[in-house]
Amino acid sequence: MLIHANPKRFMDLSGRLLPYFSGVAGFLLVLGLYLALFVAPKDYQQSETVRIMFVHVPAALMTTFVYAFMAVASIVGLAWKHPVADMAAKAAAPIGACFAVLMLATGALWGQPMWGTWWVWDARLTSALVQLFLYIGYIALWEAIDEPTRAARAAAILAIVGVINIPIIKFSVEWWNTLHQPASLAKLDGPSIDPSFLWPLLIMMAGYVMFFATLVLLRTRTEILNRRMRSLHMAQVRVGEQVKSYG
Repeated sequence: MLIHANPKRFMDLSGRLLPYFSGVAGFLLVLGLYLALFVAPKDYQQSETVRIMFVHVPAALMTTFVYAFMAVASIVGLAWKHPVADMAAKAAAPIGACFAVLMLATGALWGQPMWGTWWVWDARLTSALVQLFLYIGYIALWEAIDEPTRAARAAAILAIVGVINIPIIKFSVEWWNTLHQPASLAKLDGPSIDPSFLWPLLIMMAGYVMFFATLVLLRTRTEILNRRMRSLHMAQVRVGEQVKSYG
């Protein structure tokens, strides 16, 4: 949708979708938080601190998901010179950066009682921090270059190159010795989490995805409107200069 629609079609379609996306996101997040805080039991080892999982794990998922979204949109923008794809990638970057900050903050809060430390420089934590720096670098590139086409091209290259960090984050617990446990959800023989924890976690994940979809639609619409305003302003400036030159 974000990639194949032209700006006018995107504005029309996104305007119709936004109320549904925001409503579903709000419902899932409220339901997920209720189940996580009031229905899911205490863990026999982690006690109440296990509830941090319902915020941390979806944030970790979205940190990589949003970056993958940016990379795909950047590839489309480079290959087909599609402005909406570039704007969607730009719109997603600050959202992904916020998810990365949330992931690292909740990871520290969860790690201190479990591991006895807020931070260690192991493979998973270090690669997750690199992911945040990639987001910041991408945003900085857009801000550093005034011309949108050149900014989109430079930022797209960074987004595509940075994809190499995603498998490092994913498989770091298998390739190196880390404090993190191996995957509990994405396993060939099925999740190893008890259903009383699994269902609230899955609902929270779905809520995060819909929340991201809502925000990226809003931010992309805002970017389209800002570009239209800049174009109108530049046109007015050119007309004013022509009038002065003839006067």
